Order: sequence, then C-alpha cells, then structure tokens
Amino acid sequence: AAVKRLRTNAVGTGLHLKSTINEEILGISSEEARALEETIEREFAHWANSTNCDLERLDNFYQLQQLALLNALLSGDSFALMSTTKRTGSIYDLRISLIEADRVTTPDNETVNPLFCEGIEKNTEGEVVAYHISKFHPLSFADREPREWVRVQAYGEKTGRRNILHVMNRERIGQVRGVPFLSPVIEAIKQLGRYTEAEILAAVINGLFTVFIEKESASDDMAFGESIPEELQVDAQDENSIELAPGAVIDLGEGEKANMVNPGRPNPNFDPFVMAVIKQIGAALEIPYELLIMAFNSNYSASRAAILEFFKTIKMYRAWFVADFCQPIYIEWLSEAVAKGRINAPGFFADPIIKDAYCSAEWNGPSAGQLDPKKEVEAAELRVQCGFSTRERETTELTGTDFYKNVKQRKREEELLKEVNGSAKKTMATAPVGGKESDTDPDNGTGEEEDETEE
Repeated sequence: AAVKRLRTNAVGTGLHLKSTINEEILGISSEEARALEETIEREFAHWANSTNCDLERLDNFYQLQQLALLNALLSGDSFALMSTTKRTGSIYDLRISLIEADRVTTPDNETVNPLFCEGIEKNTEGEVVAYHISKFHPLSFADREPREWVRVQAYGEKTGRRNILHVMNRERIGQVRGVPFLSPVIEAIKQLGRYTEAEILAAVINGLFTVFIEKESASDDMAFGESIPEELQVDAQDENSIELAPGAVIDLGEGEKANMVNPGRPNPNFDPFVMAVIKQIGAALEIPYELLIMAFNSNYSASRAAILEFFKTIKMYRAWFVADFCQPIYIEWLSEAVAKGRINAPGFFADPIIKDAYCSAEWNGPSAGQLDPKKEVEAAELRVQCGFSTRERETTELTGTDFYKNVKQRKREEELLKEVNGSAKKTMATAPVGGKESDTDPDNGTGEEEDETEE
C-alpha cells in the first residue's frame, strides 16, 4: 500500500509534458513561443502515446514511467537504456529499454576491484563511467554458465550523449546504488504481518464448534475417530494430536479430558495496536496514516493538513523522478526531432544555452484533489487576484490540466453556445402562435401596439 500509494500520487497515469520555452533567451515573441510549444507537445505526444517508444513494444511512455518508479521504490533503483531502432510507421527512432536493478552487478572477475561497486564502475577521480549489466537475471544463472555481462558506458566518448539512465534517490555521500523505499520499516512490517496472521488464526479457532466425548471408565466400544475412514479422520497422520475442525465430534480415550482454552478473540486491542504501528510506519515513510490506509476519520482541517504534508513528499519524489527519467528522455527525443527537421530550432546544436532554452519544460501529474472544492477554488482565485500565484499554476495544482488548453476549449464552447442560442431564438421568433403565423410587426398591422401580456 505504501509503495503503490506513492507511485499513484507521484506519477498516476503519467507525468505529461508542458513545454516552457525561454523566449527571452531565444529572442522570439510570445506568440511564436506558444506556437512552437504546441508543435513540440504535439510531436512528443505522437511518440509518447505509442508503444513504439518502448524497445519491447509493450508500454507507452507514461506506462514506462509507472514501471520505472515502482521498480525504483521496490529495489532501490532502476535503469533505462536509450537506444535507437528504426520501425515501420514510426517517425522517431528513440527507444527506451528498462533494466531491472538485480541485473546490474559486478562481474565475477572484478569483485576485488575497488573501482567497482554493485555493477557500477568509477574512474580514479570518482566519476561513474560505466554500468555492467548481466545478460540474464541472477536467479536464472544456474543453467546459464558462464555468466556474461555487457559494459555500457555512462556517456558517449565522442558526443557526450547519455547512454543509460539511473533512477535513484541518494541518501548518503558516495552512495552509488539506491535503498529500497521500505527498508527503514521492513522489520516492523514483517512483525505486523505475523501478528495479524496470529490474530486471524486465533479468531478462526475461537469460531470452531467442537464436541469432545469423555468416558468415565474403560469401554470396549470402538473409538469414534476409528469408526470413520482414515482419510476422513480429524488427524489421521498423527496419533498423538487432535486437530480442531468446524462441527467436529471427537472421542477421547480413557482418562483423557479436554481442557478448553479461551483465546479471547476477536481481540478488542487489535485495531488500536495495529493503528499505532501503522502511524509509526507512515511517519518513517513520510506518508500520513490517513492516506496509508485510505481512511479519513478526522475533521476537515486535519485531513487537509495530512494531504498537504503528503504532497510535499510527492513533489520531492516527482522532481527527483523528472530529473532522473523524464527530462533526460525528453531532451534526447527533442534532439532527434530537431535533427530530423520535425522541430525548427535554430542554434539548438550550436550553443548549450540555446539548447537548454528549447528543452525547458514542466511535467504535470495528478493534483492533490480537494476536500472542499468551493473553499479551495475561492482561495485559488484570491491568490491570483493578489498576485501570489498565476492562473496557470493554480489550474495545474487544482485539476492537473493546462490553463491555455482550457482557455482555447472554453472559447470553442462559448462560440458553439452562442451559435446554438442564436438558432434557438430565431426559431422561437418565427414559431406559430395559436396555430397562426406570428406577426413580428410591433403594431400587428393595425397601428396599435400589442398588449404586454400578449407579447
């Protein structure tokens, strides 16, 4: 729940591109910048919405985002190769290949090399220069000897192009591999799971109805358990134990007596204890327990505060994921689009500052949502009026949509409504009244004005 809650809120259905060209550096007008941004977004959508962006041809770009982030949270990090492959019907050749973290390991012949650490190779200055990727998953090595690795350079020698992306959130200086998201609380989660299973088992035993037959003296009668076939006996495999079963009737031997122990289940303290542990887990993971268990039982202010605090965490993880995954892929795609002439960007390859101006972008994901939409819309409107925020930012935070696209859509809707309303008024004006054609002349041809009621 913790991992998927973070994945769903940070990425959701995908982080969508919002091109924000720096028109001042490029020396173009606002109208030209908006037109170029629309062209870039349209071209990128063609590539991102198709499974052609995936080397395996299974997911589109937004589904790859979900998979990359989820694996980074589970394993600590994830990797993505940026290769080029021509395909029929595809304009662009850029392909993304996700690599599972377990496959990045140190080759057997380099295990004592101090420049290698968990599959990542550094130079003597401490710079990451290459990644060593196993051709097969480690769990499949048993029947694939000898093991083989592929060395992938971090950057191209001639172009400086990034060959591989490493999605990782570092927590310590010098750290080269990520830490799983649940590592701080994994022991608490394991113990909580054991406790929950024990409580469930105790409640099940308490719900069983079992009858024991006790004899006061010796009897030649066949024991009840022996009178039924062996495969149907309560515990046919062990003569020294008796297993409980729903509605079972068990015959005891001479001198034996069944002492029932009341497990006292369901335990009234189960829920408070579990909630206390969940609050500790949520605090360690920066996820309020209300969102962790999806139960909002507090008042409006407390629930709103929990959502706001959680979205601070979401913004941090989203910014990290954009920097490690989305933006580098977008820069690589835009470079290909400019090289192929699909995007007109003068000076793109001549000056890195010009390139950065063209590549400037925002990535918008799911919004925080509203507990009381009316109050939050009024607050957003007040922030815009006072100059504390912009309509574009408030639109993104409230609904996760694009302000400019909303305005264009509203314009089309208003024009359509005017057209429909105009046609309706015209139809009403020419409609027959009382079975006769109405006269639009104010005096009805008699020189006298109509009565106001009749009008």
